Amino acid sequence: QSLVNAGIPNPVFALRNGTIGWTLEGLSLEHGASRKGTEVSEPNHQAARARAERLADRTGVHSLTAKGLEELLADPKRTVYRLDVRSPEEYAEGHLKDFRSAPGGQLVQATDEWVGVRHGTIVLTDNDGVRARMTAHWLRQLGWSEVYVLEEWNEQPLETGPEAPLLSRPLPEVKTLSPAELHKRLEADDVLVLDLAASPVFRKGHIPGARFVIRPDLVSHPVIRQAKEIILISPNGIAAHLAAPDITGENRQVRVLKGGTEAWQAHGYGLETGLDDAQALSASDDVYKRPYEGTDNAAEAMQAYLDWEFGLVSQLEKDGTHGFRVLEDI
Repeated sequence: QSLVNAGIPNPVFALRNGTIGWTLEGLSLEHGASRKGTEVSEPNHQAARARAERLADRTGVHSLTAKGLEELLADPKRTVYRLDVRSPEEYAEGHLKDFRSAPGGQLVQATDEWVGVRHGTIVLTDNDGVRARMTAHWLRQLGWSEVYVLEEWNEQPLETGPEAPLLSRPLPEVKTLSPAELHKRLEADDVLVLDLAASPVFRKGHIPGARFVIRPDLVSHPVIRQAKEIILISPNGIAAHLAAPDITGENRQVRVLKGGTEAWQAHGYGLETGLDDAQALSASDDVYKRPYEGTDNAAEAMQAYLDWEFGLVSQLEKDGTHGFRVLEDI
């Protein structure tokens, strides 16, 4: 639809029901692909930018200067969300300070994961003048009244690296150990290694010998209550830091892997995959798996999701508060 909205002259089709529909037809899928599109030529980039600019103007997207952004941030009556719509890899290579990573396609489909205040002010940016505007034109149609695109990066502070987590307060002081220290300590039989990752993340990869557990079970599971030495792990170490005080006591040693599983991998150590229920200390029902997440769901669940999705249009006709306006009505 973005291509149609932008006026692409080519015939444009969408695969009905997407990957779910493909699966329900009994067709096979490819897994593990890493292909990416080729670099865009300068003439094509300029043509895409011109189309994006016209579309942004048509849908009421505002352009913003660096000074204009300062004025928005200075307004105490506003909640301003600053979002970089490029890929996480591009974001890590360099981004504007205080902008969060929100890839455009994901932002449109799950806006509430980044924008928590209804009618908040949204400022998007990119480095090509295309993606932010294309994302913004969808946000306008979704009912967001104040959507801006910031283009000026000159003389503004830049940062590199992946998005850092935002914490409401400092992490508690706990004892830690390095990946090298943990690697050596795993040779012992008297240490209990607990991983607080969500079960889907644990399945994809965890430190060898680690056992899956959810935080509420830390204080009640008999295996944990009897352990004298415990090492807590989480993907980036934050959840482990927060949970460590729950089980720290005089008669046991509790330490946290500094940097979590990410640091373990960065040091070149391998991971195990899968989740053996016999080794887990908690049931792996901690996360609700949506029918469109993966293609190993029951056919009935996938079909029920499609039926619900198609029914959304009629539901919206009965809802006077959503604010959605398709392009031709703006």
